[in-house]
Amino acid sequence: MIHVLFVCLGNICRSPMAEAVFRKLVKQERLNNHIFIDSAGTGGWHVGKPPHQGTQDILQEHGVDYQGIKARQLHPDDINRFDYIIVMDQENLENVNRLLQSIKQQKDNYVAKLLEFATDKSYEDVPDPYYVGGFDKVYDLIEDGCKGLLTTIKKQHSIGGDSD
Repeated sequence: MIHVLFVCLGNICRSPMAEAVFRKLVKQERLNNHIFIDSAGTGGWHVGKPPHQGTQDILQEHGVDYQGIKARQLHPDDINRFDYIIVMDQENLENVNRLLQSIKQQKDNYVAKLLEFATDKSYEDVPDPYYVGGFDKVYDLIEDGCKGLLTTIKKQHSIGGDSD
């Protein structure tokens, strides 16, 4: 089983959106038995809360199920549990890398920004809609990045048939 963790600041906007979108893509490809997906925040302010209303609205608009997603904080155990740790921005990347340096790693993780996998290269980071709004644009960026990530995982692990 391949374990994928999406990480943002509070785990109520971007990372739960990515988790929900990626779950939909994985389900469409019938790879549910191959890929486990979760999300977390580097901060713990929103632990236990559902996704932000703006996230819920845009996911509903696109027919993406987010039921059961609740905010949680990134935990050191996640480092040894997840194969792919996918962050939304540079600050998230720095926070995850600090955590990586502070614990004894038992597995090699692939840590990257989501938009490294996107076809639209005009953004390096997924902007935080909690502060700036723009849930539509954030959804488009996340969907683009998630599609590229799934293609990469399929190729790296030779799953899901034709990856093109």
